[in-house]
Amino acid sequence: MIDEILKDAEARMNKSIAALQNELAKIRTGRAHPSLLDHVTVDYYGSEVPISQVANVNVDDPRTLAVTPWEKDMVGKVEKAIMTSDLGLNPVTAGTVIRVPMPALTEERRRDLVKVVRQELEAGKVAVRNIRRDANSDLKELEKEKEISEDDERRAQEQVQKLTDKAIKEMEAVLAVKEKELMEI
Repeated sequence: MIDEILKDAEARMNKSIAALQNELAKIRTGRAHPSLLDHVTVDYYGSEVPISQVANVNVDDPRTLAVTPWEKDMVGKVEKAIMTSDLGLNPVTAGTVIRVPMPALTEERRRDLVKVVRQELEAGKVAVRNIRRDANSDLKELEKEKEISEDDERRAQEQVQKLTDKAIKEMEAVLAVKEKELMEI
């Protein structure tokens, strides 16, 4: 029973770390990366689909993405979707290829992005702490129903705390990499 609770907590914490990494990937640096357009959706015959399902997204050079729609009539729609997204990008169409240049970030914008990244980290830490709270309450419930001893509960809570510390340390490492990437010129 204790093992199940610990495994569940660890799996949920790993998902929280993955979610943080996913959120941080959306925050653009000066560098072009195909995942920047992952959350952009395009109207494809009446339904909203991710850009990766209607076009091929590649890195042309360190500051340019090349988006190649699979159907010629989708070029305008894909270009409009990129333009209206919250990324502040201005795509340029050349035939069937849409080039998306990444504007250089100003120092002020970099600092703003670092603040956003830190807020994402805080949200991730809160999620991990909530998982810890849930696991500890499950352990208390087991102890209350006399399914485990007080000592087992205490040891299990220490293990949950170690998992929490490990997850938060991993999140902070992910943050450090992203901050370094953002402040790089």
